[in-house]
Amino acid sequence: MLLGYNTNGFAHHSLEDAFSIIHEIGYRAVALTIEKDLLDPPDSRGLSRAVAGLRPLLTRFPMRLTIETGSRFLLDPRRKHQPTLLSGSSEGRRTRLEFLKAAVDLAAETNAACVSLWSGSADDGAPQAECFDRLRRGLDDLLIHADRRKVRLAFEPEPGMFVETMAQFEELHDAMNHPRFGLTLDVGHVHCLSDGDVAAHVHRWRDRLWNVHIEDMRRGTHEHLMFGDGDMDVAGAINALAAIQYSGPVHIELSRHSHDAVNVAQAAYDFLSKKLERQEN
Repeated sequence: MLLGYNTNGFAHHSLEDAFSIIHEIGYRAVALTIEKDLLDPPDSRGLSRAVAGLRPLLTRFPMRLTIETGSRFLLDPRRKHQPTLLSGSSEGRRTRLEFLKAAVDLAAETNAACVSLWSGSADDGAPQAECFDRLRRGLDDLLIHADRRKVRLAFEPEPGMFVETMAQFEELHDAMNHPRFGLTLDVGHVHCLSDGDVAAHVHRWRDRLWNVHIEDMRRGTHEHLMFGDGDMDVAGAINALAAIQYSGPVHIELSRHSHDAVNVAQAAYDFLSKKLERQEN
């Protein structure tokens, strides 16, 4: 597995400085959360500029790249994580879909491992069946584009969103039934929701597990914590990934630690790299 870091934990750094520091620490993968300084406007019009900015960084700081689409206020400066593929207005759903298609294009042009995304939530109180239908239709459209660009989509169940549990992900996965539709597994989310056994999920989805997020967390609270500040069995998660010989990225996600990004990224690397060394020995 490749130890990586999410750029949302470097919110106060330039992209160049974030890549430089993450690579210098020793990480060999990077989860790039698209923010306004990278792809603005968030559609195909900004693609050439984003590709031109990213390619030199990947040459200077070679790391496995994953494109993340979970920026909080990218599409609406007043509403966190809105609009989504579940939004009540067709315009809102179209805005999210255009952004996700641009993310797929960016992944294709930079040879990224996958594009990671989540469901979001409806903003109009729509019933469950309507929400599921909106999500499925949006993903159908996105998968046509992803298939054309030969890009994989790794879907992340997220606490508080329409798809938050592994059972809901399985239902969605079965409905999509597409070879380019796989999983982003955030082990902290499984832990905080008491959503079954992490090792069991890892083994169940070993053939569709394309992206992993990791951090510490406490049961019942969706708060990404530095290792040692929660009550999660981090070693058990690493052991489970090693047991299936997972070779993809394992990205540390500590977006609320940007105020101390350099020290936190170094401490997190020191903590997890030791656990990986024990696996290798």
